[in-house]
Amino acid sequence: MSLVINGFSAQGSTLVTYPSSPRLAASIRISIRVVSFAIERLKLLTRRKFLYTGAITGASFAALGADGFVQSKHIEIKKIEISLARLPEAFDGFTIAQLSDFHYEDHFSVFPIRESVQIVNSLNPDLIVLTGDFITVPIVDTHSRNARKAAKSAAPCAAILRDLKAPMGKFATLGNHDANADPPRVIGALREHGIPVLVNRSVPVERGSARIWLAGIDDALDGRPDLGAAIENLPSGETVVLLAHEPDFADEAALSPIDLQLSGHSHGGQIWFPIIGAPWLPPLARNYPRGLYNVGKLVLYTNLGIGTIRAPIRINCPPEVTLITLRATKHKMS
Repeated sequence: MSLVINGFSAQGSTLVTYPSSPRLAASIRISIRVVSFAIERLKLLTRRKFLYTGAITGASFAALGADGFVQSKHIEIKKIEISLARLPEAFDGFTIAQLSDFHYEDHFSVFPIRESVQIVNSLNPDLIVLTGDFITVPIVDTHSRNARKAAKSAAPCAAILRDLKAPMGKFATLGNHDANADPPRVIGALREHGIPVLVNRSVPVERGSARIWLAGIDDALDGRPDLGAAIENLPSGETVVLLAHEPDFADEAALSPIDLQLSGHSHGGQIWFPIIGAPWLPPLARNYPRGLYNVGKLVLYTNLGIGTIRAPIRINCPPEVTLITLRATKHKMS
C-alpha cells in the first residue's frame, strides 16, 4: 500500500509516490531535500567554475593574441636545398627566392611585405617567384562587386614588389583571392610593375647553354587551371618548376613530368599547436600544409606566406622568406 503526496524531487516540484509509513515517507522527503540542496550548490559551484575557467581562457586567448600579433611581424628566413634528378649541372647551386600570400592592406601586412623585399634582395637570389594572393577578398563578399573592388589593393602591393631584384627576373602566379576578385586587374597591376604572371603557361630560364622551365597555372580553387596547356610544348626530359598556389594540387601535378612545385595558400593555418597542428586549414592545403614533401617523383615546398587574413595573428607560423638552392644530384630533400 502506498500514499501519493506532493513531494519535492531533484528536478523540482512533482508528484512522488511514497510508502504509507509516515516515518519512512518523512525520511524520504528529508533525503530528497538534502539531495536537492546539494545539487543546487553543485550548480552554483559549476557556475563559479565556469566563470573562473572562462576568465582564465579569455586571458589565455588574449595573451596568445598579443603574442600572435608580435609573431606576425617577425619574418623567418628559411634556407633549404632541393636536389632534382633531372637538373642540369649548370643549374647546380641555382637559387630561387619564394614569397607568397601577401594579402596587402595598409595597416598590417604592408610592413612585413616591405621588409620581405629587403630581405630577399639581401639574399641575392638568381630568380624570384611569387605564389599568389596579393590581395584579400572579404569573407562575405566572394564573387560580389565588393570582391572585385578588393583587386585595387594589387596596385600598391605590386608597387612594393617592383623593388625585388634578381638577374633571372621575378614571376608570379595567382591565388584564390586574386581569382575571386578581378583577375585581369590583379594581373595588370603586377605586369605594370614589371612582374609577369604565369597563367597556364611556361617560360624558359637559361644558364649558358642549359635550360629549365618555369611554369604557372591559374588558381586551382577559383580559376581555370590547365597544367596540360602550361607544359604541352616543353621538350621531353627538361626540368620543370611549377608555381601553383594551392599545395594539394601536387597530387595532380605528380602525374605529369613536373620536378618541383612551389606553393603557398595555407599560411600554415596561421596558428599551429605542437602535436595538434593547425585548428583549421583551407581547402587544397590540408595534405601538404607546410614545408617539404615528396609526392611521387615530384618535390613540393609549401611556403607559410607573408600576410594574414581575418586577423593579424600568427602563432608558430611566422611570415616566411624561402631561399631554395637547387642541386643537380640524386633526388633528395634536405
